[in-house]
Amino acid sequence: MQTAPKKVVNAWAMYDWANSAYNLVITSTIFPAYFEAIAVDNKETSKTAVTFLGRHFENTALYNYALAFAMLIVAVMSPLLSSIADYKGNKKNFLRFFMTMGSIACALMFLFNTKDGTTGSPSTTLVLGIACMIIACVGFWGSQVFYNSFLPEIAAPEDRDRISAKGFTYGYIGSVLLQIICFVFVFFPGILGGDKDSTIQFRTSFLLVGIWWWGFGQYSLRRLPKPVPAGSGDLQHKILSKGYNELRKVWNQLTHLPPLKRFLAAFFFYNMGVQTVMLVAALYGKSELEIPTDNLIIAIILIQLIAIPGAFTISWLSSKIGNIKTLISIVLLWILLCYIGYLLPVGGIYEFYGLAASVGFVMGGIQSLSRSTYAKLMPETKDTASFFSFYDVTEKVAAVIGIFSFGFINELTGSQRSSVLALMTFFIIGLLLLFYAAALKKKPA
Repeated sequence: MQTAPKKVVNAWAMYDWANSAYNLVITSTIFPAYFEAIAVDNKETSKTAVTFLGRHFENTALYNYALAFAMLIVAVMSPLLSSIADYKGNKKNFLRFFMTMGSIACALMFLFNTKDGTTGSPSTTLVLGIACMIIACVGFWGSQVFYNSFLPEIAAPEDRDRISAKGFTYGYIGSVLLQIICFVFVFFPGILGGDKDSTIQFRTSFLLVGIWWWGFGQYSLRRLPKPVPAGSGDLQHKILSKGYNELRKVWNQLTHLPPLKRFLAAFFFYNMGVQTVMLVAALYGKSELEIPTDNLIIAIILIQLIAIPGAFTISWLSSKIGNIKTLISIVLLWILLCYIGYLLPVGGIYEFYGLAASVGFVMGGIQSLSRSTYAKLMPETKDTASFFSFYDVTEKVAAVIGIFSFGFINELTGSQRSSVLALMTFFIIGLLLLFYAAALKKKPA
């Protein structure tokens, strides 16, 4: 096959520009710090205890459990939806639906506030905040599986590493631009009529994410190609059974593709660590290391900026030594970084900056390279969304286990440092499985 025209490739990459604002503002910087600050019953008795649906939680653990639940929803529903999208050739409609749902949920976070507008009383909108957080997460990851499935349709095998990296690069640039706009409101709340004790500056940032995501997403949807249906006939009366039949067909093909099976096994474990780090890094820095919010935001921005050259450097390295060997090198670095994160001192701002820079360099690269490696190992097929649903389910189930483990160990031990050690274990298992995958002779990847 030939790579699609430049305008189509750019349109595909622009969706990363659109939705990465959610990943940065909502999952990595402003929202986690905001949640940790206001999701508290009574700060005079405890800075972290919160009641939700009649049960007492550590607020950081509640945050992690909510994210794990959202990931579980995506893992359960995406295989069925993806196989139906392949069969009918309407995955652009699914992409539009999840994008719209997620962006609206982000905008509604503007209503997530405390009873009297301060951080001293229980939140009357906590249920709304948790619900919007879950729905936005489902919207983001639900759309991502359909977005990813366009990669093998628009890029020839030899171009997939480069184009995958381009998507992540667009995402980092776009999200940083919106983050800078949000910083103006956070650091100068008077622009919105607020002050340092108000919440309007934070809630306006959530509203902007929803507008940004939906608005730029329209550009991609208008220019992405219309997928060719993999099936024929009317699914009106057999849509559920046909969806699962399509899914079973993909599973049967996977059982005869040892290279792909071994890669997915390794990806499952090292991705537990990657996804968990992405989702809990801000809370770990804020509540465990006591990094001030301003410095925490600077560190997250540093991650985003360094991730851009990191993604392209790792893509270049993979062209020299191969994808699997490059992934082995990256996972080794992740293990070292987890250990460093475990040892970081409380209040160690500059040490945290150094760790953030290192994480940023490998974060974009491992995501981009994992996606393109999977696309390379896939067989030639029209069922691209169904195949990528397996990738997506592997990613999401791994995230569910990783995030839930992080929150559970935190509640059990009272320290997030113990949870960081669990992440090291996930990376080590993934590393061993990558060595196992490298030992199998296969086509270049």
